[in-house]
Amino acid sequence: MPHTISRIEAKCLEKGLKMTGQRRVIARVLSESHDHPDVELLYQRAFTVDPHISIATVYRTVKLFEEAGITQRHDFGDGRARYEEAPEAHHDHLIDLKSGKVIEFSNEDIERLQKDIARRLGYKLVDHRLELYAVPLTAEEKS
Repeated sequence: MPHTISRIEAKCLEKGLKMTGQRRVIARVLSESHDHPDVELLYQRAFTVDPHISIATVYRTVKLFEEAGITQRHDFGDGRARYEEAPEAHHDHLIDLKSGKVIEFSNEDIERLQKDIARRLGYKLVDHRLELYAVPLTAEEKS
């Protein structure tokens, strides 16, 4: 029974990348990730699907996907490169420093403010990344 092609696999094929069996596994694992895994976590997940995958293959594959614009690499300040599928729509990230959880969000007020700031400084904003680093509110702060 053939597997359903993942979003990342489809993007690879659109860009003409050669898709080996191990690249397909890595693409599928990354497509199914709802977090922002680092290479070690991607390797662990891919290894459960194909125990012949090496960590070197995962490193080479995520680099290939990143260079092709299929995935994005992030550094959220924990010393590990994290990966996600290149988004169709822009979003920003809030990083919980206690748990390491990464929350994706969009906010039109922030987007407008960034464009206004660039314009006031004499520039046209063409791209940006916003990462907010936070800790959960204490009980007193919530009141």
